[in-house]
This record gives sequence, structure tokens and C-alpha cells, in this order.
Amino acid sequence: MSDISTVNPQIVDAINVGRQATLTPDVIQLSGAGKAYQSVAQSTAMSIQDATDYLRNINTIATTAIGVAMAQILANENVENATTILTQAQTLPTTAADYYATIGTNAANVLNGFPSGSGNG
Repeated sequence: MSDISTVNPQIVDAINVGRQATLTPDVIQLSGAGKAYQSVAQSTAMSIQDATDYLRNINTIATTAIGVAMAQILANENVENATTILTQAQTLPTTAADYYATIGTNAANVLNGFPSGSGNG
């Protein structure tokens, strides 16, 4: 009968190999860097989604303002003021699109500048 107080050396070796593969400082650092990169990637994606919502909302506001201004112009009510509103409302989507592009570019720069944890930078 074998002694149950001793551990088979093959089991000890298997545990040590598993520990070396998963718990060495290099593996832990690489894994942490990969998780951090994923978190930054998710954050940048969320900022782009928020910018998309902003762009959509600005387009809705601009379209509504243009409709109201056009109704005032067609009704010959306060045409000068309506024309000013119409002009300003027409510039809103362009400004929002520029803002969207800036956010997208900045998000991409942040993500591209962040180490991915691949070991390559």
C-alpha cells in the first residue's frame, strides 16, 4: 500500500508547470496590460457612441428649428428673426459633425497610444 502523506512527483511537477505558465510576473503584467487595453478600448468606443448620440440630437434640434423658422417665413411672421434662426440652425449639423470627428480622432489616438499587452507595445 502506498503512503498517502506523500504527493506523486508528477502531480507536483504539473502544478509547478501550471504556476509558471500563469503566475510569473511577466505573464501577470502582460495579462494586466491586455485587460487595461480592453478597458480603454471600451471607454473610447463609449465616447464615440456618446458623440454619435450628440450628433443625432443636434440634427433633430436643427431640423426642428429649420421647420419652425420656415413656418414663420411662410406665414410672413417675424421673417428677419426666422431667417437668422434658419441660418444658424443650418450650421449646427456641420459644427456637430466637426465635433464628432474630433472625438473620433482623439479616441483613436488614445487607443492607438495605449499599450495593448501583446508584448509588442
